[in-house]
Amino acid sequence: MKKLTRFLLIPAMALAACGQQSDKKRTDTTALDTTTNVAAIPNGTFAYDLAFLQKHDSVIVLKSSDGKAQVVISPKYQAKVFTSTAEGDSGRSFGWVNYKTFTAKPDEHMNAFGGEDRLWLGPEGGKFSLYFKPGTKMEFANWHTPPAIDSEPWTLVSKKDNEVVMSKGTQMLNYANTPLKIKLDRAVQLLAAADIPKLLNITVGDKVNAVAFSTTNTITNAGDKAWDKTTGAPCLWNLDMFSPSEKTIIVVPYNDKAAGKVATTDYFGQIPPDRVKYSKGILLFKADGRSRGKLGMPPNRAKNINGSYDPEHKVLTITFYDINPNGTYLNQEWTPDKPPFTGDAVNAYNDGPLATGGQMGPFYEIESVSPAAFLKPGSSLMHKHSVFHFTGDESQLNDIALKTLGISLKDIQAAFK
Repeated sequence: MKKLTRFLLIPAMALAACGQQSDKKRTDTTALDTTTNVAAIPNGTFAYDLAFLQKHDSVIVLKSSDGKAQVVISPKYQAKVFTSTAEGDSGRSFGWVNYKTFTAKPDEHMNAFGGEDRLWLGPEGGKFSLYFKPGTKMEFANWHTPPAIDSEPWTLVSKKDNEVVMSKGTQMLNYANTPLKIKLDRAVQLLAAADIPKLLNITVGDKVNAVAFSTTNTITNAGDKAWDKTTGAPCLWNLDMFSPSEKTIIVVPYNDKAAGKVATTDYFGQIPPDRVKYSKGILLFKADGRSRGKLGMPPNRAKNINGSYDPEHKVLTITFYDINPNGTYLNQEWTPDKPPFTGDAVNAYNDGPLATGGQMGPFYEIESVSPAAFLKPGSSLMHKHSVFHFTGDESQLNDIALKTLGISLKDIQAAFK
C-alpha cells in the first residue's frame, strides 16, 4: 500500500456512514436488551459493550482465571475480535463498536460493525482488486466489500478455554477477471499473563493490568490454478479499531537507516504537520478522532511493532505482527494504472469529520498487512497479528513503552504540545 490514493478502506467506510453522528462519549444505550439494567452499566465499560453484543449474537468470551483479562469474539460477525478488557466487567472496553450498524439497513458497500481486530483481504484497489468488478470505474459507487469479510458468518471450528478457531470458504473474481477460490482460517488466542512478558521481552509491574490476544490468520489457494503476478494474488489484512481520547497518540517505530520515503501521509490530503512528527526512528501521529488522516509505511521502513498511548485513561496499546522487509506488498490504490506490487506493510488512521459534517466514529486504527499470497493450489500463507493492552501505574507503563516502542511516555505526550 505504498503511494495510496485517498479512496481506500476508511474513506469508503466513512462515505457509507456519512450520515451518522459522532459517538465519542459512547452514550448510545437504546440498542441494549430491555432486560438489562442500563443505569447500572457505565458506557465505555466492557460490561456495556458485552451486553450490547450479546443482544445481537451469542458471542464467545475468553477470560483469564481471575476474570480480569477478557476478549469477545464473534464467528457470526466475520470472526471479529470485537473488544477486550484488562480489568474485568467494570474495566475499559478497548475495541470500538459501531452500535448503529447492527440495526441499520444492510449497506451494499460495507457494513461497518467496528471491532478491535478484524480480518480483511487486499488488494482493495489496483489491477487485481477484490472490491471492483472487472472493467468498472474505481469509484465509490462501484466499490463493494466481499461478503465473506463483510456480512457472511464464519464457521466455528473449535473452542477451548483460551482459543477459538474459525474458518470460511469463498470465491471471488478479481479485477483482472481471475476467479479465486479461497479458504480462510483464523485462530484467536487469549494469551496467558505469564506469556506476555516473554513475547515482548518486558516486565509487567504489579501495578499494571494487562490483556493480550494473538490472531493467526491463514489464506489457502483452494482452486486448481496458481496465484502469481499474472493472475494476481490476495493478501491478509488485520485492522484494529480503538476508541480515542483527546490526547491519544499512535507510535510507529521505523528503520531510520533504510532508503526511501519513511511514510506516505497524504492518503486523504496531507496530514497537517501539527499531527504527525518524526524523531530518531519514531513516527508519532495524533489520534484524537478529530481530523481524518491516514498514513502507510513500506516494508523496508516498518518494524514489527507499534502502538499507542492514551494518557487520559492510562492505556498503553502495543501491536506486534509478522513483517517481511523483502516481501512483495500490494499497492491498494483505486486505480488499475499504478504498479500493483509495491505497497505498505503497516498503516495507521485517525478518524474525523467529513466535509458533510457526518462522522462514523470517532475511532483510530492500526493495521498490518501480509505480503501477496503467491500460492500454488493447496498452498497457504499465514499472517500473525497480536494486540496487547496495559493500564495502570504510569511509571510502570513507561518502562514497557521504553522497552517496546523505544520512547518514553513523557516524550510521546510532549510531541504535540
